[in-house]
Amino acid sequence: MPKVKNVEKKIWDVEGFDVRFKNQNGRDLRSDKDGIPQYRYTKMAKNDMTVGEYKKTRIQANYPGLDIDILYADGSVAPGQTKLSTVRDSYLEDDEDE
Repeated sequence: MPKVKNVEKKIWDVEGFDVRFKNQNGRDLRSDKDGIPQYRYTKMAKNDMTVGEYKKTRIQANYPGLDIDILYADGSVAPGQTKLSTVRDSYLEDDEDE
């Protein structure tokens, strides 16, 4: 079973945004913790899906007892009603500033 940091990296590779896994109490999981399944998706979720829908369909269904924060490029947490396209666009804007 992969470590949390490897699953977070796989989500970045597929989805184009950073996530942070949390336990049921809302505390961050250590990145070197292992024993969670690898992210099984190979195609990114649709841009018009909200953060809340994504967490329900792709995270809660596959990682029971865990939650995630989906992060904007600046590291802040995206609220549940935010479209995934908005989150992804924050990374593009960050690249343009460099």
